[in-house]
Amino acid sequence: MTISFDEFLKVDIRVGRIIEAQPFPKARKPAYKLVIDFGPEIGIKKSAAQITTHYTLEELVGRQVMAVVNFPPRQIGPFMSEVLTLGVPDEAGEVVLIAPSQDVPLGGRLF
Repeated sequence: MTISFDEFLKVDIRVGRIIEAQPFPKARKPAYKLVIDFGPEIGIKKSAAQITTHYTLEELVGRQVMAVVNFPPRQIGPFMSEVLTLGVPDEAGEVVLIAPSQDVPLGGRLF
């Protein structure tokens, strides 16, 4: 399916910095609860992410990530996920996070 550039622009993908990462034992699949700072325009948002294979809680804090910030919030068990943190599957189907290759200002929009 082909989409127009205007349709692509409707998906608001921004860079944020993980400021908190916690275990999420109530998730059906192994996941972490993340708190991500997207800068002054968007603020701090929560996300649940199935990234336990490649990342520890300690190494996630301070890391920049990309996320869709304009999807409606989604209830995941007892947790309300406000943004979709983006990743791609490795050879085994486990999530590898998408992030800028160098530090960039928080809230920067993907184009």
